[in-house]
Amino acid sequence: MSAPEILTFGCRLNTYESEVMRGHAAALDDLVIVNTCAVTAEAERQARQAIRRAHRDRPGARIVVTGCAAQLDPAGWGGLPGVVRVLGNEDKLRPESWSEAALGSGDAVSDIMHARETAAHLVTDFVGRSRAFVQVQQGCDHRCTFCIIPFGRGPSRSVPIGAVVEQVRALVRSGYREIVLTGVDITSYGGDLPGRPALGQLARRLLALVPELDRLRLSSLDPVEIDDDLWRLIETEPRLMPHLHLSLQAGSDLVLKRMKRRHLAEDAARVMEKARRLRPDIGFGADLIAGFPTEDEALFEETLGFVRDHAIPYLHVFPYSERPGTPAARMPAVPVAVRRARAGRLREAGAATSQRFHRALLGRRLQVLLETPTGGHSEQFAPVRFETASGMPGELVTAHAVAVEARGILGTRI
Repeated sequence: MSAPEILTFGCRLNTYESEVMRGHAAALDDLVIVNTCAVTAEAERQARQAIRRAHRDRPGARIVVTGCAAQLDPAGWGGLPGVVRVLGNEDKLRPESWSEAALGSGDAVSDIMHARETAAHLVTDFVGRSRAFVQVQQGCDHRCTFCIIPFGRGPSRSVPIGAVVEQVRALVRSGYREIVLTGVDITSYGGDLPGRPALGQLARRLLALVPELDRLRLSSLDPVEIDDDLWRLIETEPRLMPHLHLSLQAGSDLVLKRMKRRHLAEDAARVMEKARRLRPDIGFGADLIAGFPTEDEALFEETLGFVRDHAIPYLHVFPYSERPGTPAARMPAVPVAVRRARAGRLREAGAATSQRFHRALLGRRLQVLLETPTGGHSEQFAPVRFETASGMPGELVTAHAVAVEARGILGTRI
């Protein structure tokens, strides 16, 4: 009997959910699970390509397709070769979806917009990964004009603090030194729970109740929703990593308004300035969309200038991708070639700002979580490479930053 093969696309929440499914489906033989993403057309194309490849390379394998793209278009994904079942985002996490009888019972895609709770799932292993992800929140109540994900994930709903603590304790007992709190919109955490605890309260209580946890990291944050508790932790708690990834999307106010974002460029700038005052070594990441509809060269230059002026080192850049059914898909489009060219220019700017940030870390001692015997990431999420094997994946080691390379820092183990 062979263990299920899982092909995961998209976000860290999908990574977490793939491990939940791995546990549920462990008794099923000759199974390929494809956990799809719907953020861009490219993500969907890659998933379709993976399904066709799996059908070609593993004749007779049963393919189950799930994730956001499957939630949004179950019939389309169910018609691909080798697919025996399509599962929606709620259905994929139910143990009863993963039995021999269930595989033969047809698709199961419930109405995600009616979901009101998020169940906790005890995961103790993330195959092939040095850090572990813990879901604290699911869904999104906002309606950015470019985004289809709320219709794939449903309304915002939170995992109670006690369940998060139990999950983190289990992972720490399994040997994980770093935990990443993840969700669709984690700064909306707690609004649906009794007492409405915010993300900062969750992080504060988690660090207090699991003192053996070495490192806590947060996934993408909305710039306007960082609460006072979280600011205090950023300033005073060394176990909360000095690294914030912001859901920025653009550095132009007009583009941000057309995206229906809740922040302007100055709001994001204030967040970074405050964080740098509190933790001078903090590293920033940002999601950016290049070539959003109506974006002309002048508006693009505003975003490019924002990246340079505020020295954001770690960029996730996406050329704009039309998502059918979203308001942005009906706006005047920027040519695809222009989108790609602008994405390239943003990535070049990000490479330059990352070099600047890495030079500022030279001569320092860095705590590196190894992901391979010769490399990992520092507290600031700076990539660190060693010339020789310096430990086992998952181990925390101290490094001296001795040089800046094209893709990160060269370190020597202390």
